[in-house]
Amino acid sequence: MASNQEPWLLENGNPKGLTKEHRKRSAHNRSSSSLRKKSDRTLISKIPCSLLRQFLANLQEVILGTKLSVLFPAIPAAILADSFGFGRPWVFALSLIGLMPLAERVSFLTEQIAFFTGPTVGGLLNATCGNATELIIAIFALSQHKITVVKYSLLGSILSNLLLVLGTSLFCGGIANLRREQKYDRRQADVNSLMLLLALLCHLLPLLFTFAAGESVATVDSTLHLSRASSIIMLIAYAAYIVFQLWTHRELFEAQEESDDDDAAEEEAAVIGFWSGFVWLVGMTGVIALLSEYIVGTIEEASDSWGLSVSFISIILLPIVGNAAEHAGAVIFAFKNKLDITLGVALGSATQIAMFVVPFCVIVAWIMGINMDLNFSLLETGSLALSILATAFTLQDGTSHYLKGLILLLCYIIIGACFFVSQAPLNGPNSVNLRLKTTAGSVFGA
Repeated sequence: MASNQEPWLLENGNPKGLTKEHRKRSAHNRSSSSLRKKSDRTLISKIPCSLLRQFLANLQEVILGTKLSVLFPAIPAAILADSFGFGRPWVFALSLIGLMPLAERVSFLTEQIAFFTGPTVGGLLNATCGNATELIIAIFALSQHKITVVKYSLLGSILSNLLLVLGTSLFCGGIANLRREQKYDRRQADVNSLMLLLALLCHLLPLLFTFAAGESVATVDSTLHLSRASSIIMLIAYAAYIVFQLWTHRELFEAQEESDDDDAAEEEAAVIGFWSGFVWLVGMTGVIALLSEYIVGTIEEASDSWGLSVSFISIILLPIVGNAAEHAGAVIFAFKNKLDITLGVALGSATQIAMFVVPFCVIVAWIMGINMDLNFSLLETGSLALSILATAFTLQDGTSHYLKGLILLLCYIIIGACFFVSQAPLNGPNSVNLRLKTTAGSVFGA
């Protein structure tokens, strides 16, 4: 049996043993694991050629080892639709569908690599790849100077995690556990809420500065400088958060690992080798980049064809589809009354986007010579502020019930309705501020 294992799965000629430290997984990995299925290697093990057997085994684990494997055909369909000049909205829709299994597979591959690198390096890898889809879409949008699409998509990811994912999880978990008390470790929630409040402050100050100083070239430059300085501060804070999470206070984020179920026990062994996982991760990232380019290039055509504003597509549709696998896993664990995992997924993703992806995009835009700031305009920043405050108040007592989830869901629905009726111009992110000032001036006789 040992001879059939990949070299990285062996230790002194025997299958490599995994310590308890290697078995500890992040909330994101545990959430995605709920959508995986066990592979049967009976037929593959009979293939005499070792290289072919190894390749087919990896192919089976990576492509067929998820319940979302039925969506993989959307990827070549999107490529063919773009190559043969099919309708651009079709390319957009197929690319969105293709991103769903890819996002889950990236989580799977980072977990497999973590078996060989240890929990710390694995945690760092998850901290950078956990929201790879949003980051890649944002970078492609930046390369095409679609700054508003970047802001909309990242804002939508934060709102989706805080209100839709967390709200659905708390609501479904509360309904499924009506007769049981639902508790979670509020210390992890407190840390993430504090990070989100810092991110909110960094988003509010450029908006308030612009509103107070007026629209001028000097104000625009000052807002841009303030945003870049705030982004550096946010990245420093995120680095401290990673140190806090992986080294100094790791126990706060490992409380969710205390009660493993049978499914988790089955996932305690690596199923592919280190280099195989690395190669597959690079390949999956490349495909995500290709589909992200399709999405950014066709979003306006899809908006015109479907009669939906770009803001609604970017803030509502993109985050829901791009993180569907992770979101579904969070809801499944809420059904099992494992709210620590659910909170780790929802709050962890929101914190990662707000404190890492957004400021990272500002710095990348700075390097590319593109003027992207943290002024997300009044409507968007107001929605973000109220969402963060609503979530912080919801999680302050360490207990949950279905009414809390319902309130968060209703908040998301009304925000979605707001952007559904909004027809703000794509290249006019500060138009709301201008209209507000004009109205105020007319009222007070300015």
